[in-house]
Amino acid sequence: MKLIHLLLFFSLNALAAHATQRPNLIIILTDDQGYADVGFNGCEDIPTPHIDRIAYEGVRFTNGYVTYPVCSPSRAGMITGRYQGRFGYRRNPTLNPFDENAGLPLEEENMAEILRKVDYHTGYVGKWHLGTHPKFRPNVRGFDEFYGFVAGGHRYFPEDLVYQTIEDVDRRGGWYNTKLLRNEQRVETDEYLTDELSNEAVDFIVKNHEKPFFLFLSYNAPHTPMQASQKYLDRFEHIDDRLRRVYAAMVSAVDDGVGRVLDTLDDLELNEKTLVFFLSDNGGASNNGSRNTPLRANKGTIYEGGMRVPFAFRWTGTIPSGIDYDHPVSSMDMLGTMVGLTGVEIAKERPLDGVDLIPYLTGKKSGPPHDVLFWQMFDKDHAVVRAGNDKYIDLNKEGKIELYDLSDDKEEANDLVDRQAEKARDLQRQLDAWTKQLEPARFDPLGSWNPPGPNK
Repeated sequence: MKLIHLLLFFSLNALAAHATQRPNLIIILTDDQGYADVGFNGCEDIPTPHIDRIAYEGVRFTNGYVTYPVCSPSRAGMITGRYQGRFGYRRNPTLNPFDENAGLPLEEENMAEILRKVDYHTGYVGKWHLGTHPKFRPNVRGFDEFYGFVAGGHRYFPEDLVYQTIEDVDRRGGWYNTKLLRNEQRVETDEYLTDELSNEAVDFIVKNHEKPFFLFLSYNAPHTPMQASQKYLDRFEHIDDRLRRVYAAMVSAVDDGVGRVLDTLDDLELNEKTLVFFLSDNGGASNNGSRNTPLRANKGTIYEGGMRVPFAFRWTGTIPSGIDYDHPVSSMDMLGTMVGLTGVEIAKERPLDGVDLIPYLTGKKSGPPHDVLFWQMFDKDHAVVRAGNDKYIDLNKEGKIELYDLSDDKEEANDLVDRQAEKARDLQRQLDAWTKQLEPARFDPLGSWNPPGPNK
């Protein structure tokens, strides 16, 4: 059902009543989940009833984007509400825990640091991937509570977690095998990792439900390695493809966890007091059995399959339920929305690129939240601008440009650049002006750390 059909049922008086409150804020983020791998985007072989609740009881964003098609830069843009290129966060950083430069710059304020100014209790559960050096970790970046791991991926079974700290890692890939952290203390675990993270998220809500809280629940599923417990694998015996079956089990584990979070909000009568966001950090990857249908390509590309993601949020009683919002929105808008709801001050020298979406969803504002959105992959030298339904791509390294009309070609199959040369030139000018505002990459890339050990 379209937004305009439901706005008649929501008065601005109701919005004003909620605006005087500070809602609890929950972000639920998955890792490498395909655009087509949720029920609210048409998935048929992997039931996601709990994730779907967020969309069906709130808003499904049909053009919801992240700011980068790989994990860490996407998170940097998301958590700061700013294009990460503005502060040189233009690739996945090295995971070297001794590198004091590879992480979210200390001068950039993130969601937790901002929300603590207005007395939110803040928690982070799961994958961090914004710097492994101690100076970048969650507890010194505004989070009161942290439970998870600091690297970009992790193994899922407790018997695989053999390193006490990431500093102990003596082989490439060993960062996937570290024990979990509770704040800065290593903890022993005995459950499948996704279940561990869900348990912790529920505990955080229960402990803190009497004060305004912000919870960032960052699942690493369904990112590789492809591992699922038998409980979840048994649900998908009908899927013949082994990779897809394990992927489905991993998504199902996340969905169970989302259900537990939503049920906890129900039990504590927090639904009308809590804004819940759901999205993936980038499009589905080529190596995990995900699907981005009908979008083109996958994680690591500037095509729609790399950057347009499952995206929804719910705020019972304030946001109309069961609607599709079709204008392009960005993961940066989550912080823009939080700032709009809380009135917290933002540093003038670091203005947000994200905007407050609530007025657009309640009918207080009309038109698109963004006239244009931009992307740039530093190492590939690929850049994109989307203006309305026009998407212009500059594949500079290959000496090629492309232009698509996403209103009827979200598959990006019909290149219009030769037929609409003047439009392409105008979009190139906009893209050039934006890229001049960006800084060079400020740290070494992901694969640059070779731990000093016998199996490096």
